[in-house]
Amino acid sequence: MTVETRLYLDASERNFTFVRVQDVEPILELNKRQRANSYTSDWGKHVARIPNVIMERWLHEELDRGNVGLRLYSDEFDRIIERKLQDPDWAFLRTDAKGSRLGWGQT
Repeated sequence: MTVETRLYLDASERNFTFVRVQDVEPILELNKRQRANSYTSDWGKHVARIPNVIMERWLHEELDRGNVGLRLYSDEFDRIIERKLQDPDWAFLRTDAKGSRLGWGQT
């Protein structure tokens, strides 16, 4: 689950690019298995397992929108994650039972 940082240099353009890389397949497979096995609990509910590179992507998307005060693991970022997890496009990150076609509602 390690995240690597790779540096790419372009001497002709005199610039460089950092790329963050993570093998997310084990995380996504674990999510799939957990979705398939329903479970009950007296407290709490595990709803998602999100790879670090996706968390970073979401943070950078918000920073690019001008939300420069946003911090990882803040209440504001938690609300952004909650909205993302309601989106069917991000359903593969969920570990709970399948929601409606329009996304997961409030529980």
